[in-house]
Amino acid sequence: MSAEIDGDAAGDVAGDIDVLVLGGAGVDTIVYVPELPLPYADSYMIDGGIRARAGQTGDFVALGLAALGLRTHHLDFLGDDPEGDLVRALHRDRGIGLTAIPQPAGTKRAVNMVSPDGRRLSLYDNSRSRPDDRFPEDTLRALAAASRHAHVSITHPCAEALPVLREAGVGISTDLHNWDGENPYHEAFAYEADVVFVSVTALPDPHATMRRIAARGRAEVVVATAGAEGAYLLTGGEVTHVPAAAPPAPVIDSNGAGDAFAAAFLFGRLRGEPPRRCAEYGALAGAYACTVPATESAALSRAGLPGAATAPGAVTAPAAAASQSGA
Repeated sequence: MSAEIDGDAAGDVAGDIDVLVLGGAGVDTIVYVPELPLPYADSYMIDGGIRARAGQTGDFVALGLAALGLRTHHLDFLGDDPEGDLVRALHRDRGIGLTAIPQPAGTKRAVNMVSPDGRRLSLYDNSRSRPDDRFPEDTLRALAAASRHAHVSITHPCAEALPVLREAGVGISTDLHNWDGENPYHEAFAYEADVVFVSVTALPDPHATMRRIAARGRAEVVVATAGAEGAYLLTGGEVTHVPAAAPPAPVIDSNGAGDAFAAAFLFGRLRGEPPRRCAEYGALAGAYACTVPATESAALSRAGLPGAATAPGAVTAPAAAASQSGA
């Protein structure tokens, strides 16, 4: 199985990568529905159209990082199909390095139903992967060696890549999305990452879950996003609330808000900013994402983050030490 390196990706592999994004590449079909939950009916007329566009969780994190000026590279499986071509075009057009591993089962797909108030219901096609899929170890090691940080999606087979990333000494982050705190599939990600993002959506006790992640794993920072209620930040044994940022335009839908939050948080972390400032960056990027239609792919630029207009500098000594130790 040979890796397919697109566009300027070869230069990224040979040079420095700020963030390596693993997994989460795919295509969503967006359907604007009159309400959620959608009452049963024989048919509905969809005035807003039904559109397919590249962009699942890994794509959107990569997009957000690149928009903030970080050198970003994305590694995942893609099919030789029209959906894979959409993903390749997104990365090529946005200048994001991409290494695509051939996937005979096809590119990952989902259907997102979006209501007028911006809520989303996603239907994921989990047939687009195979149990024995693995990232080629030589490719993974080469990319990890060139990277300062790795953001790992919870899509298969990213869990199997975690030991290689840890051995390479890069900082690791992950987003558990709507984890219920119990599903064992998520535990490898939750307990191996230095920075863990999770939504409060399915958590009966978010603070308890955050503390459990920190106690059982390597995380020095745990962030629980709560939509319009803001986010909760656990660092140094203390949980604090980070208010939501005011959206700069009317809210259209929430698709990609969590990915935008993670990207901006990591931008701040790699600049050596304190966790609170990183979370405030995340809140601004998440609010901006809620103003972008799900049919489009756009992310907040560095100009939208107060105090971040200058180019990102080297990681400060404490942050670099934490990334290497996995503390």
